[in-house]
Amino acid sequence: MLDLAAKLVLGPLLYAQARRLRATALDLPEPHGPRSGVEGSGAPLSVLVAGDSSAAGVGARTQDEALALPMARQLAALARRQVRWQLIAQTGFTSEALLHELMLGHARPAQIAVVIVGVNDITREVPLAYALRKRAEIAGWLRAHVGARALLYAGLPEMERFPAVRQPLAFYAGQAARRNNRAQARWARQMQSIHPGLRHLPMDNLTRPELMSEDGFHPAPALYARVAQRLAEAIATEVLPQWSAPAGS
Repeated sequence: MLDLAAKLVLGPLLYAQARRLRATALDLPEPHGPRSGVEGSGAPLSVLVAGDSSAAGVGARTQDEALALPMARQLAALARRQVRWQLIAQTGFTSEALLHELMLGHARPAQIAVVIVGVNDITREVPLAYALRKRAEIAGWLRAHVGARALLYAGLPEMERFPAVRQPLAFYAGQAARRNNRAQARWARQMQSIHPGLRHLPMDNLTRPELMSEDGFHPAPALYARVAQRLAEAIATEVLPQWSAPAGS
């Protein structure tokens, strides 16, 4: 609740900082390169990555340095599978905007969906309960229309470590991100009865100021590599073994 207290006490200053940040932030493009492909060999495994600018790879020059393609490549090596991947992401997407984009029907069938969204819900002051409802709708849509057996919702990074965000706005943003992560983790546990393959995947202790891009708000390729590794390892060591485990184990 510290972020809410800070907003009450420092509201005018926080709003002034936020307006200045939006006015002065570098507008980096989404990286060039394919948004679908095949990596590795072996039994096929289909993966969809869906989300906002971080999912799209803003801060990298090409998709080869971004998130989805490196994750697919690492997953193929770890799981010894042929990974067929697709990326659906756009700068500025909130949870609701991502849901609307998915409902356009461009997503291909996927066994695993990785959802990366939430920062824009915070910056646009979307109520957390509303954002979580939209994430639940995303989960339901992905299961019904894409066939996803596993749904990984990535936690938000430590936003107070973004170089572009100055104090006290950095404190407020960091607290809001942690509140999101706690709520999303609880929500994921509660959703197990409806979506057994849904989980919250923490992204703690990855973000460092020196690993951020020139805009001070998005990852640079070195940080994308760390996130891609965490996602690939979680799928290879936590998700896939459960699929082959005996019932009730």
